[in-house]
Amino acid sequence: MTRPAHQATTRNLGAVYPFVADAGLGAPGVLIGTDVAGATFAHDPFELYRRGIVTNPNMVVFGQIGRGKSALVKTYLWRHAVFGRRAWVVDPKGEYGPLARRWGVTPVHLRPGGSLRLNPLDAPPAAAAGADGPDEIARRRAELLVALAGAGLDRVLLPTERVAVELAVGTVSGRQRAPTLPDVVAAMLAPSAAAAAAIRSDVATLAADGRHAALELRRLVAGDLRGMFDGPTSPGVELGAPLVVLDLSSLYRSPALGVVMTCATAWLHAQLAGAASVPAGVLIVVDEAWAILSNLAVARWLQSSWKLARAWGVANIAVLHRVSDLTASGAEGSEHQQLARGLLADSETRVVYGQAPGEIDAARHLLGLSPTEAELVPQLGRGVALWKVGGRSFVVRHLVGRSEADLVGTDDRMQAAVR
Repeated sequence: MTRPAHQATTRNLGAVYPFVADAGLGAPGVLIGTDVAGATFAHDPFELYRRGIVTNPNMVVFGQIGRGKSALVKTYLWRHAVFGRRAWVVDPKGEYGPLARRWGVTPVHLRPGGSLRLNPLDAPPAAAAGADGPDEIARRRAELLVALAGAGLDRVLLPTERVAVELAVGTVSGRQRAPTLPDVVAAMLAPSAAAAAAIRSDVATLAADGRHAALELRRLVAGDLRGMFDGPTSPGVELGAPLVVLDLSSLYRSPALGVVMTCATAWLHAQLAGAASVPAGVLIVVDEAWAILSNLAVARWLQSSWKLARAWGVANIAVLHRVSDLTASGAEGSEHQQLARGLLADSETRVVYGQAPGEIDAARHLLGLSPTEAELVPQLGRGVALWKVGGRSFVVRHLVGRSEADLVGTDDRMQAAVR
């Protein structure tokens, strides 16, 4: 008896061969967990980039609270230690203490009025020696300060204000030591005659042009945010450690969190820009990245830094709750949305844990989800995520080993309350 031919999709037909599994990404890496077919799933941004599977090593992780994104990031960093990787973390909630202890290091606690300082205008030794010219160093410093002042003023700086910042940076950058924020503020409030003459102006006019921006930057020097970024970097901050955690938890509920995170991230990036003493293969984690992306000026700065990942030999990891965090302050077609798309274009690994149904339209448009993926994302359980890597998609269950259990708990108080 002849039976009619049966038609099926390759996805369904795969069930006929239960012992045939997807080969994964085709490159070695740290174990993440298993995909829906039961095959192991591994990921290493540097190896994927080396083999041409991705064109950049950056990564964005999305997930509602309690879905497992923090557990993924912490175990991901810990497992990379086996390969000799190092990690630098901007930690606004103070959640990476257990990971630091496991690694045998102490987090760097930054707080207003504290005794520990980081200079976001530092230049790496190699750059100062000529790996980057002085003009490029000054440009990066001015770009950062323009972003910080714009964030504080909640607007884009006027051309006159931007020029005042650039001239002040140029004035103080010729000194033997790295300039500090107090140096720049002083140069803006009392500009030199040479700086004024460079733009065919006078000292009084140049001082007036930059006054609002200078007063906003002064907040980091003498205002409520003093004592963190208002002097030379304190001795003893060990960048050679396998893990560096910048704990900013004292400011987590402050409206200035985004400004502080930007300064901290800028300081980390400054150590990487052409610095021969910093090893390649560093993972830089910016947790709660919504605090930086919510302001247009600093979002613009962050994207420009993201683009330098390949030149610096690092993989940036931004951690957010919702996909809409990328565009929360921007309307359709706005520069904010364009920056969000640019950041995603420079992050070829996107990890999406469960999202609320209201987030799916944003996820579909920004992440390029297929109809099937868009239907799946709201249904993902705890510890399960959609991984989109270099044009391929995987549904992966993250596995946490017994020895890692103490690294991943972020809801200890809630667990104690419900016992």
